[in-house]
Amino acid sequence: MSAWLVTACQLPLTISITGVGTPSPTTLAATDGSSRPLDRWLTLTTGVELRYEHWKGPSGNEDTIMIARFEPQHVALRVLYSPSAPHFISDWLKLERGALAVVNGGYFNDQGEATGLVVSDGQVYGASYSGFGGMLYVDSQGTIHLRSLSQYPYSPGEQLQQATQSSPMLVLPGGKRTQFDADASSNRRTVVAFDKEGRLLFIISPEAAFSLDEFDDLLLASDLNIDVALNLDGGSSTGMYLNAGGQRVGVDSLTPVPIALVLQPR
Repeated sequence: MSAWLVTACQLPLTISITGVGTPSPTTLAATDGSSRPLDRWLTLTTGVELRYEHWKGPSGNEDTIMIARFEPQHVALRVLYSPSAPHFISDWLKLERGALAVVNGGYFNDQGEATGLVVSDGQVYGASYSGFGGMLYVDSQGTIHLRSLSQYPYSPGEQLQQATQSSPMLVLPGGKRTQFDADASSNRRTVVAFDKEGRLLFIISPEAAFSLDEFDDLLLASDLNIDVALNLDGGSSTGMYLNAGGQRVGVDSLTPVPIALVLQPR
């Protein structure tokens, strides 16, 4: 929820992907108790894949990253918004029967109100960011998009079914890294992205391991083939649960959040 303020890291970058080690059971928890292999896509159900990678940055900090990948033709995205009654991500999943996944959304203030625009089932809340940030949204045809608001500002005349805004944009279309002022502190991270094959990804770092600049560098140096990416709320808000193929696995938020992104079968 906090603002981001400082400079890009120019240190040499390496990614360490190892085949040993098991994600922390306190964060990367699976209901079936099975181990989670690294660096391999696990197909949970049609159009839904899960992967873990071990990332290590130039700072020496490291974390096991959880990545969910969706084929857009097989999923529908909803944005749920409840400022007066926020929930932990695990509780949002319990409330949304049949959901394939739930992820935390954009920033909010102490009253639980979004700091940018939210559209939930066609109902518009708040005011759009202007000149910065990005927006994950579903258009009137049900297609999921991710765009930079500095490149393509929001227009009140747009007919959107769902939307959440956040900041900063990490990657512009074509895999172009952005420049931004960012807090140099390490924190938990949540990112939404599309890869160059058009698949939707949600990527979380469950430990307070990386600065935002470092995470952006690691993201682009990974094998995820990122085309465009937006930073979502992180820190105590970071959380993602998947519930597909008979498996329920994820990382809970450390605090209740009022904005939840829900993926449902299409």
